Amino acid sequence: MSMLNVSIKRLDETQSALQLVWEVFQEFESPDYTQEGINEFYKSIHDENYISMLTMYGAFLSGELVGVIATRNNGRHIALFFVDGKYHRQGIGKQLFEAVRTDKMTVNSSPYAVGIYRKLGFKAVDEEQSVNGLRFTPMTLE
Repeated sequence: MSMLNVSIKRLDETQSALQLVWEVFQEFESPDYTQEGINEFYKSIHDENYISMLTMYGAFLSGELVGVIATRNNGRHIALFFVDGKYHRQGIGKQLFEAVRTDKMTVNSSPYAVGIYRKLGFKAVDEEQSVNGLRFTPMTLE
């Protein structure tokens, strides 16, 4: 696996980040969801109160935003984690994760990302659940 070297910066401007999140969600995540779940995800990333609780970081390659990770609860919960499909399996997600990693973290993983979180050291702490059409597996890193 070749590792692309990206620069990681905290994002104050979230619009382009949320656009990337939505595009990657539609391509890779939405096939696992009902229309209700897709609508719920769209609503969440357009909810200013929710977004204001997040700390977002972007991965940049030659000035282009290619990945986003967002945490809440003082960095202890991963809320959003998306890398442009053209750059999957090139180490960008790992670099983003390492930039925000704390000693104990949680995530509600989509079906698509469970294997990715396992590779990062997370373990499922419960069965897959569904809330408002959003499917997720609660996972933790300790």
